[in-house]
Amino acid sequence: MPGGFGWGGFAPNLAWAAAAALAVMLATFAVAVRAGRHRIVDVAWGIGFTAVAAVTFAASAGQGDLVRRLLVTVLTAVWGLRLAAHIARRGRGHGEDPRYEAMLAKAPGHRNAYALRKVYLLQGALVWLVSLPVQAAQYVQGPPSVLGRAGVALWAVGLAFEAVGDAQLARFKADPAGRGKIMDRGLWSWTRHPNYFGDFCVWWGLFLLACDNPAAAGVSVVSPVVMSLLLTKGSGKRLLERHMAERPGYAAYVARTSGFIPRPPRRGP
Repeated sequence: MPGGFGWGGFAPNLAWAAAAALAVMLATFAVAVRAGRHRIVDVAWGIGFTAVAAVTFAASAGQGDLVRRLLVTVLTAVWGLRLAAHIARRGRGHGEDPRYEAMLAKAPGHRNAYALRKVYLLQGALVWLVSLPVQAAQYVQGPPSVLGRAGVALWAVGLAFEAVGDAQLARFKADPAGRGKIMDRGLWSWTRHPNYFGDFCVWWGLFLLACDNPAAAGVSVVSPVVMSLLLTKGSGKRLLERHMAERPGYAAYVARTSGFIPRPPRRGP
């Protein structure tokens, strides 16, 4: 039987979560303005989700199942902090991200005010929206069912794809022999985007942890749907592939390698 759902706690938690996401983004904005690099906001993405999970864990005390609350909080924090650390390491010693430089070059009025509206506040709103399963699951009463345990397993697959894919790409980029070549080894031979596929699995997995209650599932299903669209049609896969399209050998890589769902590479003609 599905557990109950604490509507009385979940409703005000939406405001607490929004405040947590906003606080992370405003603090990051202050650091970025001082440093003169808005690429720092990418580090705040994972931290924002961790903050929402932690605030919700505190607010849901005595209302949701402790095991489920701990699971959702820890899984979100492990994913978010790993991602933040990876992006911070990747950007160390680099200047402004070309994406933000191009966007801010067209800014009407003050560049930083425009960045606050178009980057930080927008990302804060997305953190709040995408984190709905993280919030809702912590107000579900009763321990996780088979569906919840399947969600943990799917989360683990996703984290593995992200972490292994990122590590393989970092080693490839650090090797001078790979300069100017396409990364097509390891997980990158099975999918052109192991990190995005990993994100996809992580958020559908977290959503499954909310699915033991129909109300919690209903209010949070928008999260994995939005994340899936962002990864495949929005700022993820589509923009990266547009940037990579002119690289030598990329067309052949596309022809033999899955665009998203992993599968063995196709054989050449």
